[in-house]
Amino acid sequence: MDWEAIRDEATGHLQELIRYNTTNPPGNELRCVEYIAAVLKREGIEPLVLESAPGRGNLVARLAGDGSLPPLLLMGHVDVVLAEADKWQRPPFAGELVDGVVWGRGATDMKQMVAMEMMTLLLLKRRGARLRRDVILMASADEESGGALGAGWIAYHYPELIRAEYAINEGGATCIELEGKSFFVCSTAEKGAARFTLRGRGQTGHASQPHRQNAILPLARALVRLIETPLPVRLTRTACAHVEALAQEVSPPLAAKLRALLDPATCDQALAALPMAEPARLRLNAALRNTAVPTVLRAGARINVIPAEAECRVDCRILPGTTLADIAGEVRAVVGDEVEIDFGTLHAPLEADPASPLFTTIGQVIQEQAGARLVPGLVTGGTDAKRVAPLGTKVYGFVPMRYEGPSMAGLAHNHDERVSVANLEFGTRVLYSVVERFCG
Repeated sequence: MDWEAIRDEATGHLQELIRYNTTNPPGNELRCVEYIAAVLKREGIEPLVLESAPGRGNLVARLAGDGSLPPLLLMGHVDVVLAEADKWQRPPFAGELVDGVVWGRGATDMKQMVAMEMMTLLLLKRRGARLRRDVILMASADEESGGALGAGWIAYHYPELIRAEYAINEGGATCIELEGKSFFVCSTAEKGAARFTLRGRGQTGHASQPHRQNAILPLARALVRLIETPLPVRLTRTACAHVEALAQEVSPPLAAKLRALLDPATCDQALAALPMAEPARLRLNAALRNTAVPTVLRAGARINVIPAEAECRVDCRILPGTTLADIAGEVRAVVGDEVEIDFGTLHAPLEADPASPLFTTIGQVIQEQAGARLVPGLVTGGTDAKRVAPLGTKVYGFVPMRYEGPSMAGLAHNHDERVSVANLEFGTRVLYSVVERFCG
């Protein structure tokens, strides 16, 4: 295949996708998915464009196989988070190509993956691939706000359109570098969410006459403890498999440090000693424990009135195997008894078995094309996997991107989000090879 031409085509598609401002809220994904639909239609693929609400566009397209094996779903969302344009070096929705790098909101989360999935479908069609599995592309809305108007809406109203045995979705880490070796990550687990509100109570009064029953005081004490005290180490099957897979490929001293992560008594010290970039260290830390991060504060309504109530919303992410009682106990042990803890709806975590034909196929392709090992991993945030997994689909988070140094890492949701054209070509090569081999 002419991979130089394919690279340029994928780059052009990514630039166009970025130029649709799909900041969520409000989303406005319809025109973006209509662009994808037009590209697919020109090649003889008939997509469905579905509006979950005015302007909230979703797309589903299917390349039929012979039906001898169940389908594979390629998942991607086209909505993006807010970009503060004044803090960017380049306009976040211009899709500029500068020195081999595409700039823009969504360049790594996750319009680059949508472009690679589009190209995979187009290449399978052009080459007349003989498929045993249907290959389904879902480009959805609203993932950044929970997916209720995107993958969740499709799964509820049109489950037959996306039901599949396996799915490839966005993941967490993509590639880890240790001792000069590359390890590509396929996420087989995903944290759940158990968000809660901490609430302090006190006595109101005139702010000109201070007293110590200010509701802010117990809340402030609790928040200091919560920020400064990590929740306890909690080992999952995925975390153990991830650490062991890395340890098997590195020097004995580094392997010992890695395995020390699996002992709660030595975990934090070992984590600090690992020779890895800070974004990778933060992600690994979050994969080894539940996390609870204060994010939204509210207290008082007038500057001259002492508040009788103060509260903070906390973004809490829980590992597979954690119950509501578990996380409530962990949080209470840290914040103490001066504040109330009010949990919202629990969103369950996910964990799939890496011992599968799809994981094996991805590992083979990564070894052939990058000379690297594939390791299981865990998504510390949330994705549309939770919307699709209830249909019986085994969802794997895999975005084939090489590590290109600290300046190109950790750019999702960040200022100056960007991706290199070289990585876009690499990712398209790998994804196409995985899908063609697994489904063909």
